[in-house]
Formats: sequence, C-alpha cells, structure tokens
Amino acid sequence: MTALGFAIMLGMTLGDAHQAEASEAIVQQGDRGGVVWDVQHRLQQLGLYQLSMDGVYGSQTRQAVAQFQRQYGLPVTGSVDLKTLRTLRANTFTVDEIEMMAKLVYGEARGESFEGQVAVAAVVLNRLKSPKFPNTVKEVIFEPRAFTAVADGQYYQRPNRDAYRAVYHAIRGWDPSEGALYYFNPDVATSGWIWSRPQIKRIDNHIFAR
Repeated sequence: MTALGFAIMLGMTLGDAHQAEASEAIVQQGDRGGVVWDVQHRLQQLGLYQLSMDGVYGSQTRQAVAQFQRQYGLPVTGSVDLKTLRTLRANTFTVDEIEMMAKLVYGEARGESFEGQVAVAAVVLNRLKSPKFPNTVKEVIFEPRAFTAVADGQYYQRPNRDAYRAVYHAIRGWDPSEGALYYFNPDVATSGWIWSRPQIKRIDNHIFAR
C-alpha cells in the first residue's frame, strides 16, 4: 500500500495524506542509482556538492542535501523527499540544458572575458524568468532570430571548460548583465529596434539591455 493510501485508511484528510506522501524519502543515505546521480548533479550546479558525481548517496551527499534544504526553507532531514526534489529541480537544470547553455555561451562569447561569458548565460536565465519569453532553455535558445550563434551555426561547436563554468556561475546567482534580457555587438548591429532598448552596461564587445 502506498503512503497516500495508508494515510487515508488511518482517517487523515486528503490534504494531510498528500503532505505525508510528499515528506516520504525518495532517496536517502545508502541509496544509489540514477536519481542520486541527478541530485548530485543539481547540487553541484549550486556549489553545494563538491565531489565527483558517483550515484552513491553517501555522507557528503546527505550534508549537501541538508544545506540545500536549510537554504530553501525546507525541513532539514538530509534525505530527498518529493518537496525537496521539486524545489531542487525548479532551481537547477538537466544535463542537456547545461550543455545547451554552454554551447550558446561558447558560440556567442568565446574570446570575451569570463565576466562577459557569465553575462551571456545570465541573459538566458533572465529570459526564463520573464513572461516575454518561452519558459524552457531549449525554446529560449532556439527562438527564431534570438541568438546569432544559432543562426550562423557557431552554436554547434564543442564548448570549452570556461563556457560550462560560466553557466554554473550564472545558475549560482552571478548576473554581470544586471538583469538584461538582450545584448548586442554595437560594431555590427544594424537593427533599429535593438538600439532602442534601454541600455544597462557594456561588457567587452556586447552592450546589455532591457
């Protein structure tokens, strides 16, 4: 019998039963497998898990989960229940999404300073939060005419280590663009519309704008 069914049998309300199910551990210390690997990957994005991902829920993973729960106002158990997993996934990204963002950073900003690369990654994250744009990484990146690197094929090159680092720094909260939704190279931009956007700052070869 599931935790939900058992709770209902005991006479709990449906809301209480759902709460009981949500607090039941999905993975905990001693477990191993794909879910653990995913949890480690997401904790690593936030800088909470420093070891290599191995899919084994050891003491370091437990400590990282507890730290995440503490930071996000969740019950601190060190185990991953449904609410913890949902919160973790809402604030991090899949392996494929990290790869897409790293490829965009490399295609758009390789050769720029590290700050400039983080700023490009931050623009993607800012668009995800904005109602003006799609709500998935893939849709943001592949929106028609959104990014030059996608249009000219440079997006499809293999990103280097700095591109991945830039994405991770943006996920952890660094936004050198200061909330920008757009950026452009003033030496080549001919669109009157992009020049009309309120400008925030310039980093290397890009002007960042709202």
